[in-house]
Amino acid sequence: MKVVVIGAGNVATHLATAISAANVQVTQVWSYHNENAETLAAELNAKAIVNLSEIDLDADICLIAIKDDAIAEIANQLKKFKGLIAHTSGAVNLNVFEGDFENYGVFYPLQTFSKSKEVDFKVIPLCLEANNKNSLNKLKELADKLSKNIVEINSEKRKILHLAAVFACNFTNHLYALAEEILKANQLEFDILRPLIAETAVKVQNAFPLDVQTGPAIRNDELTLIKHQELLLQQPQLLDIYKTLSDSIKKTK
Repeated sequence: MKVVVIGAGNVATHLATAISAANVQVTQVWSYHNENAETLAAELNAKAIVNLSEIDLDADICLIAIKDDAIAEIANQLKKFKGLIAHTSGAVNLNVFEGDFENYGVFYPLQTFSKSKEVDFKVIPLCLEANNKNSLNKLKELADKLSKNIVEINSEKRKILHLAAVFACNFTNHLYALAEEILKANQLEFDILRPLIAETAVKVQNAFPLDVQTGPAIRNDELTLIKHQELLLQQPQLLDIYKTLSDSIKKTK
């Protein structure tokens, strides 16, 4: 199996590295930033291509791992590709390829990626979708080499899954960043929160989030809620977030 990777960002880097580690040949890498493609290709013993017209038309799979808004544009430049083309997005519909390719699909790894942080691909859910059985089987063949957690899911449910992931991951991480701002403004270190963050994450591995919710909002500690809001009077954006989330927690009881 020969795989071409379009992209050299966080997702593309981890995915291409995992594919190569599974003894599947990554033959080419393309990126908007050629220096990134060169770096990734060198690590994989692959070739960095400058133009999409250079793509190996006979490769088995072409994985498009770039930002969502650019997938349609890039796919439009790959219409001559003869193999199976797939994107790695959680939010882009399968039909982005319809009418332009005979075999196409989705290969969505449900995980947060940073180039500097290693991940264990064996436990990452790989969400697959394809336009026909043969394409799905080919994606499964690749997925089985990378992960023990393979899920078939259609575009509509994948978008819901991606939405939930944004709440669970992206929004949560943003709240960590806001917490860090509050601490820094008061000469406190973020490190003091790390054990709390770790314990919160551990709890939901074995329980439903609603069942382990803690804090002043779930307890209806109105005096504490008022004190917190008073501390945020000079930061209206944070005050709005605090009120919104506290009200939401109260309503979930």
